[in-house]
Amino acid sequence: MRHCAVIVIDMINTYDHPDAELLLPSAMKAVPAIVRLIERARERNVPVIYVNDNFGEWRSHHGEIVETALAGRHADLVEPLRPGDDSLFVVKARHSIFYGTPLSYLLTQLDVEHIILCGQVTEQCVLYSALDAHIRHLQVTVPDDAVAHIHADLADAALRMMQRNMNADIRSSEDIEL
Repeated sequence: MRHCAVIVIDMINTYDHPDAELLLPSAMKAVPAIVRLIERARERNVPVIYVNDNFGEWRSHHGEIVETALAGRHADLVEPLRPGDDSLFVVKARHSIFYGTPLSYLLTQLDVEHIILCGQVTEQCVLYSALDAHIRHLQVTVPDDAVAHIHADLADAALRMMQRNMNADIRSSEDIEL
């Protein structure tokens, strides 16, 4: 795919929030697929952009967010996804990767027309980000094996909504051509 980017949503995480115990099993399943997708993107010089919540720490920066997550109880989920020194990283404060962030400008600068959304949470941040991408006339692909959920039924509904209402391409990460 020409002019695409892989966007990793909220995977740099301490998992110290109320829904963490419900999210962890799904996150554990999604991490290997996300890692493979990132590796494939990097091999093909496709931009990988981490967009991550700041967890209400308004003075934090991406390095601090990564360090805090790696010091947490679930560093094993973060370490394989650790951004490199040359990684693109956007800090967000709300559900959508676009809300109050410079992501739209960055995608324009990179001439990106198609985004591949992976990460968590399918029925929240991934869904809202797909909607905001659709509104911005971006093509959206969501690898269903590279997203994690809190509630499986809501995640299934969210994937169907993205496909039907936003024309998102929902498929396995292995079936995505970069």
